[in-house]
Amino acid sequence: MRSLKTLCVVGLLALSGAVVAGCGSSSSTTSSEAASSAAPAPESTAAESSAPAPESSAPAPAEADLLAKIKESGVLRVSTDPAYPPQSSYDEGTGEWQGFDIDVANEIASRMGVTTQWETPAWDVITAGNWNDRWDVSVGSMSITKERADVLGFSEPYYFTPAGVAVKADSDIQSVDQLAGKRVGVCGACTYEFYLNRTLEIPGFAFEFLVPDDVEIVTYDTDSTALQDLKLGRVDAVVSAVPTIEEAIKKGKEIRLVGDPVFLEPLAVAVDKNAPAPIDGLVAELNRIIEEMRADGTLSELSMKWYGVDLTQGPGA
Repeated sequence: MRSLKTLCVVGLLALSGAVVAGCGSSSSTTSSEAASSAAPAPESTAAESSAPAPESSAPAPAEADLLAKIKESGVLRVSTDPAYPPQSSYDEGTGEWQGFDIDVANEIASRMGVTTQWETPAWDVITAGNWNDRWDVSVGSMSITKERADVLGFSEPYYFTPAGVAVKADSDIQSVDQLAGKRVGVCGACTYEFYLNRTLEIPGFAFEFLVPDDVEIVTYDTDSTALQDLKLGRVDAVVSAVPTIEEAIKKGKEIRLVGDPVFLEPLAVAVDKNAPAPIDGLVAELNRIIEEMRADGTLSELSMKWYGVDLTQGPGA
């Protein structure tokens, strides 16, 4: 999603991560070394032959993968958005995080046997990769686009959301095709912007680009900011996750949805491919936990809690 964004279109995406641990070097005696050891050592080295082997010749310890580092620290550092209800939000009054993504991340951490630590970088920073070890995973309703997959590793999808179009409640716009020539707000560097630009690619999924190609795209740091500008009349429409739009309506914004969702997105947990330790073990563990949460009904329960509908089974389920 930016991508989150309640049911409709498209097929399921299957991603898998093979578990790979970093390998340390091993020391062994080759046949050539064995042969040379039988010959008399030159005088200059004979005295040294009984000396301890230099430290550099000792086997190097195996490199710990990222999952091992997380478990050793006891903390899973999660990047998320403090202003993205009902997926994630931070209540400054109570000092508490809440939302679907928040609950999913907490459950993942619990099943890993660690606690959660929240980080709040900008969305375009998260999707760019190269996190410099500032957080371990992104549990932020992220779609698995081709561009992102170049720099990020992904779990299997943990839910699927529809993207919709919102307009002001008193707008004359009644259908998506009436957006031609209009100013359309969208979060920057997210799937909604890619969709409007007709460059959205998610392996295994095909999209019908229903929004006219001549709209004027206005980008924002978050969907919430875009919806606020829609309310103020600074844009004519906003493309966002349907649950996000519905949440804004519940909170009193005088906006409405136009027609059916324009596309459906598979959303996954992301990990930086440039992490300081191998990530394959972590991705495999994320997949195991997500499948476990799907099988035991936890994901469905959390989806019903926050959205009132089960978005976790995927198209055709």
